[in-house]
Amino acid sequence: MSASSQWHVATVVDAPRITRTARAVTLSVPGFSGALAGQHVDLRLTAADGYQAVRSYSLTAVGADERVDVLVDRVPGGEVSTYLVDDLRVGDQMEVRGPLGGYFVWRPDDAGAVLLVAGGSGLAPLLAMLRARRKIGSTAPFRLVYSVRTPDDVFFPDELDGGASDVEVALVFTRTTPARWPRPAARLGKDDLVAPGFDAADGPTVFVCGSTGFVETVAGLVTELGHDPARVRTERFGGA
Repeated sequence: MSASSQWHVATVVDAPRITRTARAVTLSVPGFSGALAGQHVDLRLTAADGYQAVRSYSLTAVGADERVDVLVDRVPGGEVSTYLVDDLRVGDQMEVRGPLGGYFVWRPDDAGAVLLVAGGSGLAPLLAMLRARRKIGSTAPFRLVYSVRTPDDVFFPDELDGGASDVEVALVFTRTTPARWPRPAARLGKDDLVAPGFDAADGPTVFVCGSTGFVETVAGLVTELGHDPARVRTERFGGA
């Protein structure tokens, strides 16, 4: 059995609330190592009566062995996400399996341009890529297009605004915008995905993560813009 397929006991060491519906959860996980930006883990929770539930969450940071960072956004009616957002406490334990996945990943030796497109909590694996790039001092050109409903729904706004100053971050608000925002509230469109250095002719690798509907829409848009489908990688999430 490979190390990534084994279950490891994990302890919650931090779990700050980052929006009204989401928390950033950090776990200490002895035996966990070797994660790449874009990979995910399985979390297994066991109730007092023996009932178990397993959910997958993308890593929001990599490079620190025996540590797991994930973003949990409450899913309406979701038993696991509701517990993790509303009831989780520092010191609580669960089990972790991973890191998992090898397709939707960014590797540190990749110097090519990267276009990241996130919808809501789909930011999680793309944030891991941004953080990994910054940590190793990579000069690979990165651009993030991040679609959210309102300004209050932006995850890690300070980090996106100033922590990655050499990365272009384009926020797309679909319901309401900040005062004097240059773009009206609307769904993400082709114009939001076009920028010098990241157009189809530039051949960037495109990573798209979000709900199934969001991913299908964006994948269609970038293909219509001429991006090579072989360079478009997608990951989607949904309620269980």
